[in-house]
Amino acid sequence: MNLAHFLTQTARRHPDGIGFVWGERTWSWAEMEARVDAMASALVSEFGVKKGDRILVQSANCNQMFESMWAAFRAGAVWVPANYRQSPDEVAWLAKASGARGMICGARFAGHAAACREAAPDIDFAISIGESGFGEDYEAVVERHIGRKTKEAGVERDDPCWFFFTSGTTGRPKAAVLTHGQMAFVVTNHLCDLMPATGPDDASIVVAPLSHGAGIHQVAQVAHGVKTILPATEKLDVPSVWSLVETWRVTNAFTVPTILKMLVEDPSVDRYDHSSLRYVIYAGAPMYRADQIKALRKLGPVLVQYFGLGEVTGNITVLPPALHDMEDGPGARLGTCGFARTGMQVEIQNDEGNEVPPGATGEICVIGPAVFAGYYENPEANAKAFRDGWFRTGDLGHMDENGFVYITGRSSDMYISGGSNIYPREIEEKILLHPDISETAVLGVPDPVWGEVGYAVCVARPGADATSIDLEAWLEDKTARYKLPKRFIFWEEIPKSGYGKITKKLVREELQRRGEMPDGEEKRPD
Repeated sequence: MNLAHFLTQTARRHPDGIGFVWGERTWSWAEMEARVDAMASALVSEFGVKKGDRILVQSANCNQMFESMWAAFRAGAVWVPANYRQSPDEVAWLAKASGARGMICGARFAGHAAACREAAPDIDFAISIGESGFGEDYEAVVERHIGRKTKEAGVERDDPCWFFFTSGTTGRPKAAVLTHGQMAFVVTNHLCDLMPATGPDDASIVVAPLSHGAGIHQVAQVAHGVKTILPATEKLDVPSVWSLVETWRVTNAFTVPTILKMLVEDPSVDRYDHSSLRYVIYAGAPMYRADQIKALRKLGPVLVQYFGLGEVTGNITVLPPALHDMEDGPGARLGTCGFARTGMQVEIQNDEGNEVPPGATGEICVIGPAVFAGYYENPEANAKAFRDGWFRTGDLGHMDENGFVYITGRSSDMYISGGSNIYPREIEEKILLHPDISETAVLGVPDPVWGEVGYAVCVARPGADATSIDLEAWLEDKTARYKLPKRFIFWEEIPKSGYGKITKKLVREELQRRGEMPDGEEKRPD
């Protein structure tokens, strides 16, 4: 089935129901279907888009960006969304790497459009969201084709529908090829494991770019007739988010731990009614225990964690609300990211690809229908990513006897000090238990004596005096001495990726920029 048929089915069942909300505007399911039909008609009949053509999208969250995904699917094209925060050069590289044939671009990104045309000569059309000098206005195109019904392109299970670019934290982003059949399984799995009993009476709020995990999440909402609520402001406005939750009786949200932390720590969380929430789903990075407890106290038993890379479209493990323990009692599985998603198999493997015993650390590997088709035109990356059919996540962890998975950290984050393996996440968890610490990132840096030592970059809570915080003393009875970071550095904020995640690459670059990195750091591979 062509993924675009999810929208058609929902529009048939609930034509007058609200499907999309953005600011003061609302669109019914029938209106969304008609607009998607119009754009798909234009792509095929006017711009000559054929099955398999790639369409690059550079846009902040808006209804047109969301529609462009369904229009691309309907035309049999491949949707190639960029993170709108990326620079013109970065997006131009995505255009070239994907072999994009056309682009849909926000009017204020004229520099991006120009850079893409220069880097990717195969781009022969551009549609502008808003009036601009680089392409025809999206709304004018829709108006010209409104009322035209476009037949969905015939697709097979393994036909590509989405190039999901990795975040590129250790190099150039790679295009993970997502297919119609794979994504249909992912949608079904999301509804089964993350938000069971979700349907037309529900509402979902978007607090992350639609270009990645939030876009996947909203595809699942469309499949079950759930309205999508898009905040009016581009930048995260926490009071506005909580106001929308109250107004629209929002029942589920997808976010990342850093954004969830901001949502629950803002005073506005207490000013609005959020009792409608049933599932607050976080992914993209593990959530520190101290932040989990705060969120549970504020929101109640609604947290859902899933672990999964873009290459597996989030489908590796799930930790449902009932297993988010508030207390650190003997029966609590503290630090787990849950158990294998329905229909997926997870295994902890050693360097030879053999399964290790329960409790032993190894690489988290996964196999099943949610695994992507491979990286686009990148055989070297595919050879590294797969072994005997298993996708290698690059994350280290262990599994207990009951099948619950615990993430130790990225294999690239681990460092070796005096011959001992050090896993930064373990230390970060303990630092964040300090009442005056808000954020932290621990990474290994070169050392002439020990090979590598740990640097802990920290952010103090508002009102706390960083100079009075003695983290070495705090950690003394909480971790082995050889694991203690050599330096504790305090900044006003820690740099984050365009998806709100703390990445060691950005922290490392900032340390270098500030001159706080020891000599030889540039020789350490990331």
